[in-house]
Formats: sequence, C-alpha cells, structure tokens
Amino acid sequence: MKKKICLILADYYPDISNMLLEGSFRELQRAEKQNIIEIGDDPIHVPGIFEIPVTISKLIKKYDAFVVLGCVIKGKTPHFNLISKAVINAIMDLSIRNKKPIGNGIITCLNKKQAVERADPDRKNKGGEAVTAVLATLANF
Repeated sequence: MKKKICLILADYYPDISNMLLEGSFRELQRAEKQNIIEIGDDPIHVPGIFEIPVTISKLIKKYDAFVVLGCVIKGKTPHFNLISKAVINAIMDLSIRNKKPIGNGIITCLNKKQAVERADPDRKNKGGEAVTAVLATLANF
C-alpha cells in the first residue's frame, strides 16, 4: 500500500523555501515513479516555521508522513535560538507521539549565503535529504 506524504513549506524566506521544495520534489517524484508513495495535495504553505507544528497536528491523521521545509537565519537577538529549539522539539514530539515520520528540512543558518548553499538542490539539497530520511523510515513500517 502506498504511503501518503504531506509537504509543509514555511514561506518566510521564499527564495530559500522554493529551493528546498525543488530538492524535495525531485526525491518525491523518484519514489512516486517506483510506486512507493503518493504525494499529498499541493504543499501546505505557512508563514514561518513556528506555524509548522500546529499544521502537522491538525493533519496528523490524514497522512502517513510529513516533510517540513523552511529556514531560520540568525539575527542579533535570541529569537533564532528560541524559535528553532521550540519548533524542532514540537516536531519531534509529534513524530514520536503519533508514530509518524517527519522529515526535517528546516535549515538553521548563520547567514543567507549559508542558507542558499544548504537549500540549493544542486549543492547540499537539504530538502531532498529530508525526503530521503522519511522514505527510509517509512520502509521500516
């Protein structure tokens, strides 16, 4: 039986998010051609990473797995640390509590140059890596 995967995309940095999305789509399309998964509806867009956990929570029964994509770039305040830690902890809690894999494609970077390098599907491809992790985990279920 094919597994249904939902993509959630935080749009705060649209250029970075679009690169993450492109990398994740490449991996998802490969798996879909192998008849392993079914890609859910269009990606669900949220304003920033802080809105990702509540969105997963609302949709948790509708999908077999999730891939979350977004970016946080460090500024001059502690906001970077607080938001990043809170969101990652909430995502991990949702994954464990609901026994559903959630691929973490949220990149936390010190500057925009670093974010572009990590998001670019032809370089580090962190969006594709998040999909690969989910697919590997689903293979064990």
